[in-house]
Amino acid sequence: MGLPFQKLKKLWLLYLFLLFFAFFMFAISINLYVASIQNTDPQQSHPKPAPKRRSLWPRKNIVAHYIGKGDIFGNMTADDYNINQFKPIENEGADGRPVVVPPRDRFRMQRFFRLNSFNLLASDRIPLNRTLKDYRTPECRDRKYTKNLPNTSVIIVFHNEAWSVLLRTITSVINRSPKHLLKEIILVDDASDRTYLKRQLESYIKVLAVPTRLYRMKERSGLVPARLMGAQHARGDVLTFLDAHCECSRGWLEPLLARIRESRQVVICPVIDIISDDNFSYTKTFENHWGAFNWQLSFRWFSSERKRSTTESSVKDLTAPIATPGMAGGLFAIDRKYFYEMGSYDSEMRVWGGENVEMSFRIWQCGGRIEISPCSHVGHVFRSSTPYTFPGGMSEVLTNNLARAASVWMDDWQYFVMLYTSGLTLGAKDKINVTERVALREKLKCKPFSWYLEHIWPEHFFPAPDRFFGKIIWLDGETECAQAYSRHMKNLPGRALSREWSRAFDEIDNKAAEFTSLIDLERDKCLRPLRDDVPRSSLQPVTVGDCTSHAQTMDMFVITPKGQIMTNDNVCLTYRPPKQGVIKLLKNRNATTSNIMLTQCASEPSQFWSYDMDTQQISHRDTKLCLTLKSATNTRSQKVEKVVLSMQCDFKDITQKWGLIPLPWRL
Repeated sequence: MGLPFQKLKKLWLLYLFLLFFAFFMFAISINLYVASIQNTDPQQSHPKPAPKRRSLWPRKNIVAHYIGKGDIFGNMTADDYNINQFKPIENEGADGRPVVVPPRDRFRMQRFFRLNSFNLLASDRIPLNRTLKDYRTPECRDRKYTKNLPNTSVIIVFHNEAWSVLLRTITSVINRSPKHLLKEIILVDDASDRTYLKRQLESYIKVLAVPTRLYRMKERSGLVPARLMGAQHARGDVLTFLDAHCECSRGWLEPLLARIRESRQVVICPVIDIISDDNFSYTKTFENHWGAFNWQLSFRWFSSERKRSTTESSVKDLTAPIATPGMAGGLFAIDRKYFYEMGSYDSEMRVWGGENVEMSFRIWQCGGRIEISPCSHVGHVFRSSTPYTFPGGMSEVLTNNLARAASVWMDDWQYFVMLYTSGLTLGAKDKINVTERVALREKLKCKPFSWYLEHIWPEHFFPAPDRFFGKIIWLDGETECAQAYSRHMKNLPGRALSREWSRAFDEIDNKAAEFTSLIDLERDKCLRPLRDDVPRSSLQPVTVGDCTSHAQTMDMFVITPKGQIMTNDNVCLTYRPPKQGVIKLLKNRNATTSNIMLTQCASEPSQFWSYDMDTQQISHRDTKLCLTLKSATNTRSQKVEKVVLSMQCDFKDITQKWGLIPLPWRL
């Protein structure tokens, strides 16, 4: 016989109490362990901060709630927030190698990660003057520069930056720049509140080998006002702007100054290498890349070949800069007088974001150039999130800045950005005053945005008057929009209709208002990526789904007269032969291996399509295969999914019929 119920109940209560007590003691021991680690080795590296009393028990002022992964006591105290833990270890991170934090420090590493959104303990183990490899190509190493280059003021803005990261930036500038070219270093503190960035920093910069001056903003103002303050006090011929979490590599400065000496109307950027936010390893990136913007005006890198800025038509100069439609904005050099002639920054932009968009458009449209020098390499810590506060709110600040840039420089395309960018509306124009910037554009006699797209960024994926912009729906024959579209196409005169996209655009334009008003966002099925969370650099299978706005607007497409079907982030509909080969696919109408992907646009035959207005089929130009909606079983989840394939054309097959529904993008 079992125990009586009452005794069994008491035993269970005792068991639960002991379990709770054991967990409580375990938690206390972890807290004591973390606190003891933080109290070890109180001697701080040069210069030494004042000692602080520490308490093990939580009678502290909680100043922030940065909770590191795996740390159950994540609230940060004033001591945690202001302590300078820099204690370098010789040869740690040498030659750009990764740093491995010992297991005994893992709790503390996780705890402090979110203070700066990078591994602070890894950075604090690396000497300020750590060695880096020479990341230049052999051609760049062999290039000689004239001795009479202009000098420069290096301007570094920081806000609550980590001690070791900020000083390593400064040290790399000093150690890897010819002294006669480095006029000064200007630091601008954007209202930091960490104690080690006060007197301790002021004492440190007094003994540097290069004149270094520190200016402080009275209140948190952001990147643009702080950089304007730095530029105002600069005395160098050239202004070189760097972020506060960089490392300059060997030979980084001369190519920038040499290009400005050749043409003072050039804004020149270095190749931005990657410093890991996790282990601070330094990774070289490719030289032949350039930048532009997506539909929401977020900066993006691209790697297709572009024309270099060289006068040698017969010989390809691998050291020549590459023209770029857009700049990342954190690292660049510009002639100081030209900076002001071109309107410096839009001083009404707040905090951070959008200033690189505005400057990119302004420089190109007003007669200047933006280039990337393949011979200049500067590492930059790229973070997955920002640790900084945004007075006024991040969303409001960023949308305000983007609205200013679009309103002044983008002409008709400003409405496209405001219609299809989250947080922006057409009413955003009424909340901003851009009178001074519009007057600047008129004064500089700047070209229209259409010129910028045609001549500076011909590879763009934005809408244009000679393109289609809208949704591609599956004509299932059931919805009102699908029926109206099919009826319109069948009633067009002539049996053998032109398959040119331009003809299709004209016919669709004639009924644009009707089609747009009839589309049912929940019932009609639109072409879109199979997954919502796949990175833009990955291959993305295609499916159909409801036509409500996709999270990344990738259920909207631009079709060019050449037949490229593009969506946001320079992604194109692409035919990719499956493993079993084209011949088997042609013969097997039950095939389910996906051979249609969304991939990076490359102007290749695999990305050119045709449209038959008579049959409403979209066919691949080379293989003559048609887009077909099929059901397929996902090998991982074993779920049946609808995927779009390219298969042998059959004008009777309803799964191969597609309609183009235009959307408005300009007034």
